[in-house]
Amino acid sequence: MDDFESLRIFVCVARELSVTGAARRLGKSPSNVTTKLQKLEASLGVDLLVRTGKRISLSHAGEMFLDYAEKLLALRAESMHVVTGGRAPGTIRIGSMEATAASRLPDCLASFDTAFPEVRLELRTGPSMTLMDDVRSGRIDCAFLAIPPSFLGSEWSDRLEVLDLVFQDAWEESLLLLSPKGIADLEDSTLRTLAAFPPGCTYRRIAEETLNLPESDDWTVQETSSYHVMVALASTGRCVTVLPESVLDTMKIPETLDVTPLCRVKTQLAWRKGYETPAFSQFLSHLSGAGLGR
Repeated sequence: MDDFESLRIFVCVARELSVTGAARRLGKSPSNVTTKLQKLEASLGVDLLVRTGKRISLSHAGEMFLDYAEKLLALRAESMHVVTGGRAPGTIRIGSMEATAASRLPDCLASFDTAFPEVRLELRTGPSMTLMDDVRSGRIDCAFLAIPPSFLGSEWSDRLEVLDLVFQDAWEESLLLLSPKGIADLEDSTLRTLAAFPPGCTYRRIAEETLNLPESDDWTVQETSSYHVMVALASTGRCVTVLPESVLDTMKIPETLDVTPLCRVKTQLAWRKGYETPAFSQFLSHLSGAGLGR
């Protein structure tokens, strides 16, 4: 038990990058947290943290160990939840595209929390390809992601078959192109900047394919992690962007922009084959009742 407590303390410090902040979250004294960390480092024979004055950061070993520590803590909680038939509190670590987290999940997760208050939900966002890797590696339990239509019917279809993942349709999004008003044809325009998420984002991939960026040398991508920033950049008249209609519905559309439908893309929930816990079964059942797959 003490080993797992040390792991829990390390993970909290690694996330806070502050002993004081971690101690406050854990309800412990800073000296207790420091002692536990020192004992953990001594048992491993490596420094997990780099201490520079009052500032701390993760060492290279600490960055690697954090991944394992999170997995060990998650497996411990999952095993206790399963063997007790759900009597021990369960946790579901959910990954999601930024768009889904912004427009689809708030009501869904709120209603699930009301129905199953004993289940702890953790949510992190990222691009679809990263989320898929995180599910496979066990860093998260499931993820709402999208696979580019161009990947289906290609060699990617064979790769998806061997990922040991289950995919279930969740929602279908209408993808929109936002461009400055007055540009009749992007092909003939001098406009050659796309505002998009970093690589790995399915919607960016679709935008690049639509605008033929892979075959063009004069397009550039201005990367950001905010849809509000993408819309603001497009409204300057200097670039275009792509985002789901469900996200745009939560925002005010500037009058300087034209909105053009591009295509419809499925959002899917992915999880590892064989991953079955009472909490996750409750989650799937709740999603089905809320219209998953419609």
